[in-house]
Amino acid sequence: MDLETGTRELPRGEDGEIAACGPQVMKGYWKRPDANKEVFVELDGDRYFLTGDIGHIDKDGYIIITDRKKDMVIVGGFNVYPRDVEDILYTHPKVELTAVVGIPDDRSGEKVKAFIKLKAGETATEEEFRQFCKENMATYKIPRQIEFRNEIPVSNVGKVLRRVLRDEAARKSD
Repeated sequence: MDLETGTRELPRGEDGEIAACGPQVMKGYWKRPDANKEVFVELDGDRYFLTGDIGHIDKDGYIIITDRKKDMVIVGGFNVYPRDVEDILYTHPKVELTAVVGIPDDRSGEKVKAFIKLKAGETATEEEFRQFCKENMATYKIPRQIEFRNEIPVSNVGKVLRRVLRDEAARKSD
């Protein structure tokens, strides 16, 4: 479904919010009509649950999850998917691990911040990465802040914990 309203089905291959419909989907949150209004939509007489996952259906009919809606950064009205920025940063030969989050910004609502762990023995500057980003992504996606880290928090299965980084960044800006 489209990300703005969650009420329009998107063409195959286009990223949107994944919605589920069928007998396996819960009826709703217990005594939480407000929450139900946020996550359920009706389309052509069927009731769909908006999962909060962003993805698309590939050419073979498989659902590909690409991000979480909560992780999306809105920069001056433009949607920035952290994974898109991370995928580009991973093409830089010095990057071992990276994570991208949105942080508050007075002018644009949010701005992109990148956390980067360099490969062993590598050194880099923010300016080097800014130039790399300018050459490889749209201007609104370019991280306005870049923080080099010795470690980036990951879960037990190795998934980057963006929430931890976002919370750290919010505490620093307070």
